[in-house]
Amino acid sequence: MRDERWEKLTAAVEAVRARLAEPPAAALMLGSGISDAFGIPEGGTRISCADIPGFPAPTVAGHTGELWAGRIGRLPVIVQRGRAHYYEGRTIDEVVFATRLYARLGVKTLIVTNASGAIRQDLRAGDLVMITDHINMLGANPLRGPNLDPLGPRFPDMSAAYTPRLRAIARDAACAEKVDLKEGVYVAALGPSYETPAEIRAFRAMGADLVGMSTVPEVIAAAHAGMEVLGISIATNLAAGVDPDAALTHDEVIETTRRKGAELRRLLLAIVDRL
Repeated sequence: MRDERWEKLTAAVEAVRARLAEPPAAALMLGSGISDAFGIPEGGTRISCADIPGFPAPTVAGHTGELWAGRIGRLPVIVQRGRAHYYEGRTIDEVVFATRLYARLGVKTLIVTNASGAIRQDLRAGDLVMITDHINMLGANPLRGPNLDPLGPRFPDMSAAYTPRLRAIARDAACAEKVDLKEGVYVAALGPSYETPAEIRAFRAMGADLVGMSTVPEVIAAAHAGMEVLGISIATNLAAGVDPDAALTHDEVIETTRRKGAELRRLLLAIVDRL
């Protein structure tokens, strides 16, 4: 049966593969403000999202719309500078388009980053937090509808979506780099409005430590495609109601990612070096 999603992915794969010097082994997906903080590695190839058929260009401040492909150390890597979000009005297939593109290109390891609000009361703005699990409150799942059988099974196991092997590597890298890397559960809310204090209390009762508006669809799609996944979040602010006097703004998110970007970059490079 003809599947338009597969055909769009095929066109994108052909366009990107033609620009690659070698097949990528890993992909880094950089979230709000993190693209600028991470910077552009030396050498390699820059590919505008506009030059990739079907690739959704991000529209949110702090999300650069391009890919970089090249070697970081000894490893061939794709770096995605900015992502599409469900709250932008994208379809869920568009949100996970990049993830599925990487799977089709042969990527085995996906590292996702994001900005989040700290729910757990011992977390502070600026903390780096490794995601150990997630709660999907988006009201959408990228696997809904006909299954893309060539990518993965109809009912994929999500019990270890955030790969324990990669989490061990991240702990080792954080220790070596003297980075204080905390751990926690991430809940994805629809947005784009920030959550209410009552919602944050409910998420805390559910077991969430961080809240954001991304990442979960990409991780589900990656797990479906058999990719190993590591998630790192910057807690850019305290979630609603944690500090009763605080007002939440996107400017604060961008500023915190800039302030902590060098530390996150150092950690990510150390992780990639150990893959």
